[in-house]
Amino acid sequence: MDAATVEALLQADLADCEFVVNGEGANYDITVVGDVFEGLRPVQRQQRVYAALSDTIASGDIHAVNIRTYTRAQWQQQSQG
Repeated sequence: MDAATVEALLQADLADCEFVVNGEGANYDITVVGDVFEGLRPVQRQQRVYAALSDTIASGDIHAVNIRTYTRAQWQQQSQG
């Protein structure tokens, strides 16, 4: 598994989002930016991302993920920070 493959899995499920995926092997840091997260609690946001990766997590291809999620407005504020 590589970062490009992880990003492709995420794009298939969260098409209107932007991704930053870092890592290799079975450990990844993932940042997802999209309005799909608007109005969701942090745990609900992470559940959306985990759902896109559930098969690869269950198979053991991905062992550990660190997920950060932002709406586009939050990302813009974060970037200006």
